[in-house]
Amino acid sequence: MQNIKENLKDLVENTMIPEVENYLEDLFKLLETNSQTPDDVLAIEEMESFLVELQNILAVIEEDKMPDSEYQRIYDYIMQNIDEHAHGHELEQQED
Repeated sequence: MQNIKENLKDLVENTMIPEVENYLEDLFKLLETNSQTPDDVLAIEEMESFLVELQNILAVIEEDKMPDSEYQRIYDYIMQNIDEHAHGHELEQQED
């Protein structure tokens, strides 16, 4: 099951962290122009916390502190959320 750790690490490093960082960058631009909403401020806090969680996942993978079944559970959870998010965007586009 060494593969699941590699898959999870790849997903976190190459998909999740860049996505979160890009989103945070967009939110910080709103702050710079003072055009943020209270929801934007909350999103910044949540995304910063999520980024720390993702970095913690990478640290745990490096230290090999969990059973492979837990890596699989985290991977499946992230993939499910990605699929739901993508499906939500498809529905929004169909409504337009």
